[in-house]
Amino acid sequence: MNIALFSDSYIPTKSGVVTVVVQLKKILEDMGHHVVVVTVGRGRKECEDGDPNVFRCKCFVLPQDKGQYFGLPRQKDIIPFLKEHKIELIHAHTEFAIGKAAVKAGKKLNIPVIASTHTLWELYYKYYLKFAFWLPKSVIRFAVKQLYKKFYAFVNVSAKAKNYYKEPFMLPSIPSAIIPNAIDSKKFIAHNCTEEEKTALRKQLGISENDRVILYVGRIVEEKRMDELLAVLKRVVDKRENTKVLMVGAGVHLAKLRSFVEKTPYEDKILFTGFIDWTKLYAYYALGDVFVTASLSEMHSMTILEALNLGIPVVCRYDTSFSDTVFPGENGYFAETDEQMDDYIIKVLDDDSLREQMKKKALEIAGRFSLEAHGKKNVAFYEQVLKYFPGKITDEILQAAVDGCVKE
Repeated sequence: MNIALFSDSYIPTKSGVVTVVVQLKKILEDMGHHVVVVTVGRGRKECEDGDPNVFRCKCFVLPQDKGQYFGLPRQKDIIPFLKEHKIELIHAHTEFAIGKAAVKAGKKLNIPVIASTHTLWELYYKYYLKFAFWLPKSVIRFAVKQLYKKFYAFVNVSAKAKNYYKEPFMLPSIPSAIIPNAIDSKKFIAHNCTEEEKTALRKQLGISENDRVILYVGRIVEEKRMDELLAVLKRVVDKRENTKVLMVGAGVHLAKLRSFVEKTPYEDKILFTGFIDWTKLYAYYALGDVFVTASLSEMHSMTILEALNLGIPVVCRYDTSFSDTVFPGENGYFAETDEQMDDYIIKVLDDDSLREQMKKKALEIAGRFSLEAHGKKNVAFYEQVLKYFPGKITDEILQAAVDGCVKE
């Protein structure tokens, strides 16, 4: 099968969508399929990787988030590239300009175009649009509906995503199936951090051997509720000696968070690394005793999957996007309020036996999200789409194919 992945997030940028696209490309290729990527980056030296299977469009950086780009695709460039690679199906991982280009290309080539629903924009728009306080949710819903309505089918990364797009005000008639995100466990295992590496990194960061480490990994942006998370972490380190917070990642909110702790008693307790290349993240995860997030805007968190894959218990706010990855009392805890997070984090930090039990369960649960299973599910989805296109297909047909291709 010849498949094109369209995305406005791709390496060297780090985000959940980037990880999804990179991993999907890899596993599909490992299964014998031919995969190309249409993405952003032309004109950026750090993107000149010379990969003939990656087509990069011109783009500009988003002022709200220096790590994200908006593509400026041109059909006259993209169509010849897709024809050259004999593309049979397009899988879009964006709904914006590059996603629109995917739909146009599919129409031109008479091939199906499907989309993954990675983002619930009505939870995000207030952070990205300066005039957002004038906009009711109905306007955002209408805009998102216009962006998504021409896709043939949806891959939903969670029940939360599917339920949202099945709402009457969205696109309930577009067929879909749930395929959760996956984790490349072999890559993490291959980079198993040695004690020497951990000791060196602890020394570099100012973390002693006796310190317990509360870990956050991800973009440091307002929609992740970083101010609220910082308030939780301040309270926890006030209550527990020999506890450090390690916040790994970059984003427009990073400078603000740093300013909150500089020249305060928290300066040596709450540590910020800035951007860390994905290939080096394993070492930072290896230091964590508990992984935390206060975000309520996730669809299916890649960083939680990464933490579980290294046996790190998770404490997060309750959200249906975590319902298949975090199991209270087994591999972590759901908190109904930010204040309740304090107690759960402390509970995990204080109890070595509990933490060890949760580590074993975390590893077991992470195994459910293998890259191999993810690849098989996507291929099963693609095969049904190609079989029925351009006719109608149903949710039941798609979900049955996805569920039936992997034996538990």
